[in-house]
Amino acid sequence: MTTNDAHLGTPTPEPARPQGPKAPGAKRDRATEGRGRRADQNRRRPAPRPDPHPKPGPSASASGPSASGPGPSVSEPSEPEPSVSRPAAQRGTAATTARPETGTTARRRAERPATPGHSTPRRHLAQPPAPTATARPDTNPTASTTRPETGRPETGRPETSRPETSRPEAGAARPGAGAAAIATPRRHTGPTPSHPATTAAPGATSGAAGKRPGATPWLALVALAYALVQCLLVVPPLAHALGWDETVYVSQYDPRVPAAFFSAPRSRGVSFLTAPFIAATSSVLVLRIGLTLLSSAALYAAFRVWRPVAGARTTALAALLFAGLWITQISGPQAMPNLWVAFGAVAATGWFLRAVTGREPRANWWLAGCVAVTALFRAPDAVWLALPLIATALFRSRRTLAYLVGGLAAGLAQWVAEAYIRFGSVQDRLHVSSATEGDMGLHLNFDNAWSSLNGPLLCRPCTATVDSPGLTLWWLALPLLAAAALAHAMRERRLLPTALPMAVAAALSVPYLLMIDYSAPRFLLPAYALLALPVAGLVTRLNPRRGLVLAGLLIAAQLVSQATVLTRVTASTAITNERYRAAADSLRTLGLRPPCLVSGPRALPIAYDAGCASAQVDGNNVSTTVAGILDRAAKVPTALLTAKGQRPPHYARDWTPYPLHHTPGWTAWLAPAGPQGP
Repeated sequence: MTTNDAHLGTPTPEPARPQGPKAPGAKRDRATEGRGRRADQNRRRPAPRPDPHPKPGPSASASGPSASGPGPSVSEPSEPEPSVSRPAAQRGTAATTARPETGTTARRRAERPATPGHSTPRRHLAQPPAPTATARPDTNPTASTTRPETGRPETGRPETSRPETSRPEAGAARPGAGAAAIATPRRHTGPTPSHPATTAAPGATSGAAGKRPGATPWLALVALAYALVQCLLVVPPLAHALGWDETVYVSQYDPRVPAAFFSAPRSRGVSFLTAPFIAATSSVLVLRIGLTLLSSAALYAAFRVWRPVAGARTTALAALLFAGLWITQISGPQAMPNLWVAFGAVAATGWFLRAVTGREPRANWWLAGCVAVTALFRAPDAVWLALPLIATALFRSRRTLAYLVGGLAAGLAQWVAEAYIRFGSVQDRLHVSSATEGDMGLHLNFDNAWSSLNGPLLCRPCTATVDSPGLTLWWLALPLLAAAALAHAMRERRLLPTALPMAVAAALSVPYLLMIDYSAPRFLLPAYALLALPVAGLVTRLNPRRGLVLAGLLIAAQLVSQATVLTRVTASTAITNERYRAAADSLRTLGLRPPCLVSGPRALPIAYDAGCASAQVDGNNVSTTVAGILDRAAKVPTALLTAKGQRPPHYARDWTPYPLHHTPGWTAWLAPAGPQGP
């Protein structure tokens, strides 16, 4: 290696570099660097011209005559190569001594400015060559640098940058004191100028499970469409009156009317949910719109939990399949608990999987919260929800088990406290609840569930026949699709994310398919929501284009058929609710004003609309006795309701009957202490 002397214009030989122990790999790296420098300088150096007047003389080579012809062994101090060359044994060539240079060659090399050492960039298939940054050559022949590979000092040579091994940036030169900096790209798979890096949001995952920047928010669009369908097809017909069970939940915290009898199987989650709306206004329309917005947000939030587990497309399709059911759409603006149990079950199962498989610290807390909220809406269903999760946690994550049990206990605390206050103990409440449900036991209820699939909203006693059997084929195909999804998951070795929601769905279906003798379409909403996830995963994994097209057509046909059922059932429900409102208006016309009492088979919704209290002496909602009815009748206006052609009970035989207009033949029997008519 030489340096240019600015004063003399002649090359000055550098002092020899002291040799020390070489680090492992240094010999190979120096050889590679030497080849790169020589190749670069050979491209830049013009070919030497042969001397037209060779001088005879002895050979300067130890093994033969010199390539430049005979001449003296040494005529001038020779300039060594400006790179660190390998030994001859490593190059695989014969060792020869440098030929003597003439004055012309020496002057030409002295006039050419010294070029700092170059290293040819290592080519990488995914990276373009890094730019070269050139600095002023070092004129200090004694400048000392340190080799990045070995840490040994270098003396009398310009500093050449080495590829950085601790930084992902390729092509960035590391400056040196008065030295040329030439970067060599590092061999890695990181971002390149043609493929810039992208930063993912916290908690997002790569691939199908995460949401790519700029991707279409399909899940949000599904939730928006769900709200739009409710506002257009459900809210307008049901905006004037509440249903039977709705009045029970809403009246608990309504400051304008007495609370209806709250039976043992019920939980107060829906009452807590509707309390702010009822406290602010008595408008049924405002309540319907508020529940519509809340249910749409809950749909998005519940299925959003599954995006890191199942992927964005699968979660959006599952939400679409579930939201496309007519019972899901009609339950959104209604004050009923089953839809909210479905949302809680989907969210709790998703957080459980993320806590067990993803090791997310906050997932355990979200799991506990979802189970607690589900228990507030329906305590028995929360227990069935927790059973398969607890069984899985025993084998997969004992730490998650503590959060799961803690959330369940927190949600059941209110239900347990009410059991001791109103019924004496939890066992007594369960006994009363079983009697209210019709003596729960082993009852195969599949036929009733299928018969009520397209309505009515409550089949008790279930004497209805299947309406439009062709529209129930999806219900019969659902177990087969779930089994196919399970088999596909076993082949892909992704069993838990598919099998767990199916197990939870089966557990939540047990009390409604095996333990009661009546049915309602809303009872199986949690099962439908959970089974939509593996079915959607099966559809999104279809590879043939024809299969995807066929699946799309079937889904579109399903949505259209469900819209047809929704229109019919909504109209029927609106007619029934309007009858309750008409009966309440007739009672007010008869002079029944608060405080007042209404009894009979349909007393609960009619009494709520009339602003009266309600009481029952028989049936599933027994809340008083005959003596209690007579005692109240002596103090406040009291009416007993009967259906068309039905006679009143013995204690009301002397009461005055009044037909209720705009009803199917209902009659109000007014007690003597009350007003006798207009």
